[in-house]
Amino acid sequence: MPEVNRGNRPLSPHMSIYRPQITSISSILTRITGNALVLAGLMVTWWFVALATSPEAFDTADAVLTSWFGKLVFLGSIWALWYHTLAGIRHLIWDQVALMEIKTAEMLGWACIVGATVLTLLTIVIL
Repeated sequence: MPEVNRGNRPLSPHMSIYRPQITSISSILTRITGNALVLAGLMVTWWFVALATSPEAFDTADAVLTSWFGKLVFLGSIWALWYHTLAGIRHLIWDQVALMEIKTAEMLGWACIVGATVLTLLTIVIL
């Protein structure tokens, strides 16, 4: 079996030469926000189960969900919901093989991030 000399070549993609692209970041964010929404849904489910169980269980769940931590989680969930929705619309557009040029794809990635932030602020103001 021949010996392969790999030398000092860096592994690909090497951290010193690889620059994250907005398209890859937005793809990763879509997955993260989807999982975060599942966790927020579990917290709401816990609140409903505690409500149906006992006053003590409800008091505990309600204290957690209305604390600063719970409010922060739900604020993040609002952003995640808007981002995940906008990224889903972007993927529906791409499923039609439209707007897939590099500059346009990058613009859509930024539009999802900025749009989710603006829509989150509007949601907070309205509610």
